[in-house]
Amino acid sequence: MRRSTASVSPSFLSALLSCRHFSVARICRCPSPVHGSHRWVCGISDSLSNNTLNASSSSPNRLMLFSTMAGTILVQARDPAKLNMEILNAIDERRYIDTWKLFEQHMQMEGFPRKSVVNRLLTGFAESLDVKWLEKAYAMVEQAFEESKQNLLEKEPLIYLSLGLAKCGLPVPASTILRKLVETEQFPPVTAWSAILAHMSQTAPGAYLAAELILEIGYLFQDGRVDPRKKSNAPLIAMKPNTTAFNIALAGCLLFCTTRKAEQLLDIMPRICVKADANLLIVMAHIYERNGRREELKKLQRHIDEACNLTDIQFRQFYNCLLTCHLKFGDLDSASNMVLEMLRKAKDARNSLAVATLVLETARNDNRAFTARISGPNLSQNEPEGSHKDRLIEHQIISYDEFSRDRNFVKIGNEAKEVLLSLLAKLQTQVELITTEHGILQPTEKIYVKLVKAFLEAGKLKDLARFLIKAEKEDSPVSNDDSALVHVIKSCISLGWLDQAHDLLDEMRFAGVRTGSSVYASLLKAYCKANRLREVTSLLRDAQKAGIQLDSSCYDTLIQSQVLRQDTQGALDLFKEMKEAKIPRGGNPEFEQLVEGCAGNAEAGLMAKLLREIREGQKLDSGVHDWNNVIHFF
Repeated sequence: MRRSTASVSPSFLSALLSCRHFSVARICRCPSPVHGSHRWVCGISDSLSNNTLNASSSSPNRLMLFSTMAGTILVQARDPAKLNMEILNAIDERRYIDTWKLFEQHMQMEGFPRKSVVNRLLTGFAESLDVKWLEKAYAMVEQAFEESKQNLLEKEPLIYLSLGLAKCGLPVPASTILRKLVETEQFPPVTAWSAILAHMSQTAPGAYLAAELILEIGYLFQDGRVDPRKKSNAPLIAMKPNTTAFNIALAGCLLFCTTRKAEQLLDIMPRICVKADANLLIVMAHIYERNGRREELKKLQRHIDEACNLTDIQFRQFYNCLLTCHLKFGDLDSASNMVLEMLRKAKDARNSLAVATLVLETARNDNRAFTARISGPNLSQNEPEGSHKDRLIEHQIISYDEFSRDRNFVKIGNEAKEVLLSLLAKLQTQVELITTEHGILQPTEKIYVKLVKAFLEAGKLKDLARFLIKAEKEDSPVSNDDSALVHVIKSCISLGWLDQAHDLLDEMRFAGVRTGSSVYASLLKAYCKANRLREVTSLLRDAQKAGIQLDSSCYDTLIQSQVLRQDTQGALDLFKEMKEAKIPRGGNPEFEQLVEGCAGNAEAGLMAKLLREIREGQKLDSGVHDWNNVIHFF
């Protein structure tokens, strides 16, 4: 077994050997804590003076171990240079526990290792992406600053460590390291620290700290404080926040609902001359909508309409924000006009598209042979868009060797852009009021629901009816039962707002808008279920005026309602009405209910009348089951 080694000062050996009246009585190994670890302490008795022991303990190479056998003292020294090599070997072999033990030994003997070893420790622990070793690496950085030995720490390893901390969800130490870099004027380029910001913004605390960091760094550049013409300012200028950094921080604020902090970022942008790109315009729209800044949204609309590089998704997000803001302010006229304008443009676009499609189809038929020649076998085999770009690597990090070779931080800069795209994609999922079809903005059912609810809560039933009728004219539904107004009435019915649904149906009838039987059937069934017979009678009268013929399911519900009320005469009248209208009955459930109802009330006279109706009816097939019920009654 290898013997532990130590170093003993020459002055101690000289004093020990010059003392003639001493004896080594006992050598004990007792651990004594030093710098959070342990060292071996010897117990030596007799005439050895305390001053001599103190002199030995204060020597550069501290006392670690003595061994004695028959009066002979053996001393082995531990070489700090060799210990440095062992630390490097252990970290290269990813033996992190051994690495840390060796580092602690060095700290007890000599303090911090040499500069290259310290930085290799930081990058090695960062490469592990293990929270335990990342925290130990951060503790080393803190201790170095506390002992005023920050000159041991290099810029690139600190940036790399900060990136690892951010990736592992430790935004506080990650941002602290960036601040220390700025304090020591080792300015990190914006491409590097924006990547750290991107990973910090994946959590609520990290998003807040990211915004704070931009505000702090941006303050250095406010109102032209840094002269870009001076070459000495080049490293500082390279750190200036850019559009990507602002996009990342703002998107994080939006996702974690710290929009007031986001507005502070928007306020500082013009003061440090940061220009907005297409993504930033949309992010600004989301912030204005969340904070109720409708006038700012209206000003932004001009820039949105004039921008030539916005996608359909971005247009959809902006107008969703504007529409939502109108609803927040209770401006139903502006909101409904926006919806009608979208429907008008969509109608015009559909007409234009139909003409264009006809022309293209003709041209395609004329040039079919030419198209076949130029379309190679691989043109239609495209890889799904974004299949490989959306793989965000949160728990992987490039090696430090690769990181250090990339002097312009291009790789982690691209990683920051990928994270930004993922943050923006999460914002896109919050768009619920507007969709796009062939690049054309279209209102969704959700906006109709919100508008209807707002109109009804405000008691503006006639305004709601006028809006829905206009929407129906612009939307040109395929059938009368597929219009927006019918969908709204059915929604009211499903919510139990039967009176409002009936009023809207009346407004449709007064305006001369025809509708199918389904909406009458839905309302009639709801009235029967609520046992509101007066409204049932009124609705049947309205249906007759509108020329609506109810189907067998409506009569089924009406007959069932009469039977449950034990009004067999009314049920028989409905049956006769159904027969006279020659409405087909699938499976005759209403007939079965009527027969069972009559049997239950023991009304033989009504049963006899029913039998006469059956005999007189032409092509009336009641079925074997129905006759069995009659026979059972008698």
